[in-house]
Amino acid sequence: MNETIAPDAVQEIYEGEAAQAIAPVAAAARIDTLDFIRGIAVMGILWANIVAFGQPSLAYFTPDKFLVPSGDPDGWMWIVQFILIDGKMRGMFTLLFGAGMVLFMEKAWARGATRGLQAWRLVVLMGFGLIHFYFIWFGDILFGYAFWGLIALACMKWRAKTQLWVGLGGYMVGALVFASIIVPWVIVSSDMVADTPGLAEQRDEMIAGVAQQMARDKVPSDAIASGDYGALVAHRIGEQGFEPLTNSLVFGLETLPLMLIGMALYRFGFFSGGVARDKLVLWGWIGVIVGGLAHLAIGLVMQADGFSFFGTQAAFLGMSPLPRLVMTVGLAALLVAYSPGATGWLAERVRAAGRAAFTNYLGTSILMMFVFHGWALGLFGQLNRPQLYIVVVLAWVVMLAWSKPWLERFNYGPLEWLWRCLTYRTLFPLKK
Repeated sequence: MNETIAPDAVQEIYEGEAAQAIAPVAAAARIDTLDFIRGIAVMGILWANIVAFGQPSLAYFTPDKFLVPSGDPDGWMWIVQFILIDGKMRGMFTLLFGAGMVLFMEKAWARGATRGLQAWRLVVLMGFGLIHFYFIWFGDILFGYAFWGLIALACMKWRAKTQLWVGLGGYMVGALVFASIIVPWVIVSSDMVADTPGLAEQRDEMIAGVAQQMARDKVPSDAIASGDYGALVAHRIGEQGFEPLTNSLVFGLETLPLMLIGMALYRFGFFSGGVARDKLVLWGWIGVIVGGLAHLAIGLVMQADGFSFFGTQAAFLGMSPLPRLVMTVGLAALLVAYSPGATGWLAERVRAAGRAAFTNYLGTSILMMFVFHGWALGLFGQLNRPQLYIVVVLAWVVMLAWSKPWLERFNYGPLEWLWRCLTYRTLFPLKK
């Protein structure tokens, strides 16, 4: 449900490998494009997840679960985030993850290596994901990316068209599955069925289930607020030990199809100049506008409904997957089209943040511990939505400030270097 991303962490797949995988000029342009998209996404992923960092997890969906007044009485900030950010950053990272797997294997095959190297790389990523989940933040998606990456690895040699159509078909199936589960759930939960004995009973059971979920979530929330890190880790391991796997399975019908679509788009030249810029701009804007208007319509329905718990669940899981796909691909197309023209100081720092996306992704989670945990600043549950967005901007400043100077002196970001060393079981030089 949460986007934590990053996946951006996972984008280190491109790091170092891309420059040697293909011809130098094409490789340079390709890295610039991917780095720019990764930089935008790793910044956006914090925006997507900031409410779940600073408030109980259910507040990510429903404003009335904030422990303080949300600071967004009419819900327009909720709607803007729902349109522009929620699910879009995760979607772009997943596309790039699939593309990166192909990019990695191009070089591996050229050197006589097999898919076993990529499989080991993904196993290492699983380890990072488990550390992230149990010891840093519950919203990890690295484990899920690695899990489904191992499945996608078996599809690596499919024809690009096969990857594309299977990916699109799988995504449609997933969207229908979620809609078939969530939309009736919302209908049953509505006040209109309160006088229908059978449906009213189901409604009461659903409400009781929400209360139980809130009680479970209160344990880690209280541990964070009080600064009891030991209790938090014990709860993650003891009570939520299987969540990395179950969360991965729940969202597999989105993750695996998007990886396959990303593989196909890479092989079609989508990220490397193989698609004419005017087509990217045209179809990109069509996707963003159509997808954005659909999200706006859903957001207005949620606003009229008062952003109820069941309604917002339906919005995220049952109503938005199809327009989200359209908008995600549209955003990716526009970023590919406009990236070469982004040459100023800010764009260069965004690219540097993308090159160090793994470090920035996990580093942001660590930084948020210092902001929200009771043993540090202790701001958990105390900031409303506008104040949380201020934290996002300040974290962006940190991200953009350190990445470029570091990469001017070192070959990789710190965690990118560690992942690379563990993948090849070789100690690579870090300093230039």
